[in-house]
Amino acid sequence: MDPLLLFKALSDATRLRSVALLASNDELCVCELAYALELQQPKISHHLGALRKAGIVCDRKAGLWTFYRINPELPRWAQAIVEAAVEGAGTQETCLNDQAVLESMPDRPGAACCA
Repeated sequence: MDPLLLFKALSDATRLRSVALLASNDELCVCELAYALELQQPKISHHLGALRKAGIVCDRKAGLWTFYRINPELPRWAQAIVEAAVEGAGTQETCLNDQAVLESMPDRPGAACCA
């Protein structure tokens, strides 16, 4: 894992907010992240691609849907950095609001929210 890529990936507000949501929810569909962050799917997918390239997140496909989660194989030093960044972000009103918006999302995956 390249430390420079890790720090660059976490330095963007949208990516940090996405990581904070993933850390709190284990796994989320792109549609859930788009809803929670109130951004369009292509923009979320772009940011998730940068997080995947940095090795911070991994994904899995389920039909037409793509689910993301924090990479469970992060090196220990990278896990510590991600955890510290999430902890810091979690004190910000924006991140607290993101989780509340996500929880209010109707028809979360399991239904046809992403179709």
